[in-house]
Amino acid sequence: MNLNTAKIVSSRIRSLLHRRTVLRGSGVAMSLPWLSAMAGSFADDMESAAPRRMVTTTLGLGLVDGNLNPTQTGRDYAASPYLKSLDDLRDRFTVISGTSHPGVSGGHRAEASILTARPMGTTGQVRNTISLDQHVAQQFSGQTRYESLVLATSGTGSPCYTRHGAMIPPETSPSRLYEKLFVDESDAQRKRQAQKVLQSRSIMDLVGDDAKALQRELGVADRDRLDAYFTSVRELEKQMQTNQQWALQPKPSVDVPRPVDVADPNDLIQRFDVMCGMIKLALETDSTRVISLHLPAGGGVVPIDGVDQGYHSLSHHGRDEEKLTQLQRVETAIVRQWGQFMRDLAASEDSGTSLLDQTTLLMTSNLGNASNHDNRNMPVLLGGGKFRHGTHLGFDRKNNYPLPNLFVSILQQMGVPADQFATSTGTMTGLDFKVG
Repeated sequence: MNLNTAKIVSSRIRSLLHRRTVLRGSGVAMSLPWLSAMAGSFADDMESAAPRRMVTTTLGLGLVDGNLNPTQTGRDYAASPYLKSLDDLRDRFTVISGTSHPGVSGGHRAEASILTARPMGTTGQVRNTISLDQHVAQQFSGQTRYESLVLATSGTGSPCYTRHGAMIPPETSPSRLYEKLFVDESDAQRKRQAQKVLQSRSIMDLVGDDAKALQRELGVADRDRLDAYFTSVRELEKQMQTNQQWALQPKPSVDVPRPVDVADPNDLIQRFDVMCGMIKLALETDSTRVISLHLPAGGGVVPIDGVDQGYHSLSHHGRDEEKLTQLQRVETAIVRQWGQFMRDLAASEDSGTSLLDQTTLLMTSNLGNASNHDNRNMPVLLGGGKFRHGTHLGFDRKNNYPLPNLFVSILQQMGVPADQFATSTGTMTGLDFKVG
């Protein structure tokens, strides 16, 4: 079954399947994954029934401020050099300048803070907090096969952190990602995988029973610790139950061949392009609704005409004109590729609306000026989703506006009940949602 056929079948099923009927008809319905066939029962029209999604793109070396941000604020800004390639998309994204994470410094070390807004200090001993993508992913737990996807064009690090502050290593191979998403195991293999999950759940049940037996013998403080432990056990068991159900279900089938990994580790743009194609497939098949993609601070020469110096070296330009010229070629290509990703999502329809209208896109970095390792005035582009776009929100470059406010706005737009994230002071001023 190809994607178009699947959409037609799904549309027919939606008219027959009502979520409340399922809830009354099955005692285990609460543990089942969300089905796209149920979407019609959540809203009066197809657009409001469409799932909300989010894709973050983070850059290890930032973007040159003067080439990215327009000199004028508001809706009638003149496109900057980097934004000229996005002129046809002007009403689909917002430029945000003059923002940063309060208290975050450390240059490259602040890469760990891009999506957490957590000041990491200079010793490396500070434990990180949950990143924006994982906070959103928790809200969709069980509704898709994968709670989130953490990707990178190369390297072993990511700006994505669990609620316990552990960094999530990224997948860097599009071909492996394709296999994970779409290459199915046999029925016997799926059953074995489900059985493995079931055995792990049984072990957790036993541990939980043993721990409960201790409660009567413990003081108040220890009982509180046990309560926290039980909460963790229940969360893990719930996730295992979801994993068991997904393990028994076949993966989606797509009429797209397995991608070929880009062999050149320095070909940042081509690797970015191939990963964007895989992200689009993951969203189209509802394999996940939260994806992060990191473009790390590579040191090699990006194969672009007119570029013969390493990317990292170019970012530390020291206002050298030749380096700035070459860096502009690299960064122009990065922004252009992000724009092409927006166009591809805009051209893909699901549930009566485009994937772009369903998907909030955020591009940002830990560095506002990579040349001097400045973590202020971070580059920020916000696209898609249910925001009103087409403007440049320019804040004070000397006394930066808190970027975590944008994260609160994103959380609320994604349907996550939140009025605080890290050092936020509210939602982002001047950023509005669409009505309806």
